[in-house]
Amino acid sequence: MRVRAKTVVLGILVLLVVLVLGVITLVGWQIVLGPDARAVSSEKFEATEARMARGKYLVEGPAACFHCHSDHDFTNPEYPVVPAMKGAGWVMPIPELNNIASRNITPDTETGIGSWTDDEIARAIREGVRKDGTALFPVMPYPAFASMDDEDVKSVVVYLRTIPAVKNVVPTRHLPGPLEYIVKTIPKPLRTPQPSHAASTPLERGKYLVTIAACAGCHTAADSQGQKLPGLEYGGGEIFHDPGTKTDVFSLNITQDPSGIAHYDESLFMQTIRTGRVTSRLVNHIMPFEFFKNMTDEDLRDIFAFIKSVPPVKHRVSNTDPPTMCPVCNQKHGLGELNVKK
Repeated sequence: MRVRAKTVVLGILVLLVVLVLGVITLVGWQIVLGPDARAVSSEKFEATEARMARGKYLVEGPAACFHCHSDHDFTNPEYPVVPAMKGAGWVMPIPELNNIASRNITPDTETGIGSWTDDEIARAIREGVRKDGTALFPVMPYPAFASMDDEDVKSVVVYLRTIPAVKNVVPTRHLPGPLEYIVKTIPKPLRTPQPSHAASTPLERGKYLVTIAACAGCHTAADSQGQKLPGLEYGGGEIFHDPGTKTDVFSLNITQDPSGIAHYDESLFMQTIRTGRVTSRLVNHIMPFEFFKNMTDEDLRDIFAFIKSVPPVKHRVSNTDPPTMCPVCNQKHGLGELNVKK
């Protein structure tokens, strides 16, 4: 009986090992070994005036870095960044992620990125790997920033070196369930030079800026696992927890379907981005109008040209009507009952 019991236990252990190896093979060995990361160089990015200006424009414009990496004044309906905490990180109101904290990206050497090399910062921005080799969670939109060309990422690093250092410790990340393991499999290293982006047409220029601004990430509904729903790109329906009103709000459809912004012309689009208002109505400032308004007229025109080119998505979304079940994105939001699943 003892021999038989040992045989059964050994069989169970073997089965468990096989199952674990199967899961690792399916998901990726990174859940054990850590993210796939390239070795960083010791290159010091030259701090030219052109890079300083371009870096500031990207950080405080389309990339809107401080929108996520700074605390906000939620007593003001426009949710401005608290100046003294600019870039110092904050606990983001995302209960599904245990209220994950954005990191301190000021030059403070103890709590920020002051001790990081230039390439370590660049790797984190575009490849999602921190100085210590751990993976960033993609609420930091590094998959979108991966499209940033080499000159632009160097400019961003040069500018971040110049902002005031703020000593601020943010809480350690504690992702729920298996996410702490899955996040290790997401980073993809960039091992070849990333040349200047295509910029000969408004659509090319607009696409680059829209990608850096992560518009699709915010304006596309996701399933319960956080995966973006195919066919709903830019169609709205991504849920956000508004810390000012303590309510849930949904991103709106920004495609040219009548349920989106087909009624917008270039002038209304630019006015909305510049003011954070549609005519007199204040738009929820979870969208980073504080930074998007800093973009040039030329860039906003290119962005609008690109947005007009994306396929229209029929998806009615409202934050002012009573929430009802939407068969298209399987969430409860305003006008949800008016949507029809194809």
